Amino acid sequence: MFGFFEFLFPIFFIVIFVIVIGTFIATAVNGISTWNKNNNSPRLTVQAKVVAKRNHTSVHNHRHDHHTHRTASSTYFVTFEVESGDRMELQMDGSEFGLLVEGDEGNLTFQGTRYLGFERK
Repeated sequence: MFGFFEFLFPIFFIVIFVIVIGTFIATAVNGISTWNKNNNSPRLTVQAKVVAKRNHTSVHNHRHDHHTHRTASSTYFVTFEVESGDRMELQMDGSEFGLLVEGDEGNLTFQGTRYLGFERK
């Protein structure tokens, strides 16, 4: 019976290793693909309205020299509605996010899924 586990452990280790490396590679390829697609998309400026705002906060615990401390990071998203009624959610930094209010109308500039700016009317 013990011999069976000695045989199974290396296979289990290899499978977990392949899954971790595969996830890392897939995430990197997806990020590069999105970056490339955005770079090859035209820069557009359209009339739009801010219809929703949300943020996602991640909390991370770090342990160093027997001490634990927490850090938090936030990602900010705004949903815009264009004249056709279509909606798009774009990620932006916190300083831009804080300046926008639901109901704001103006000119939205973007490139693919990359937010470039919003000029209020």
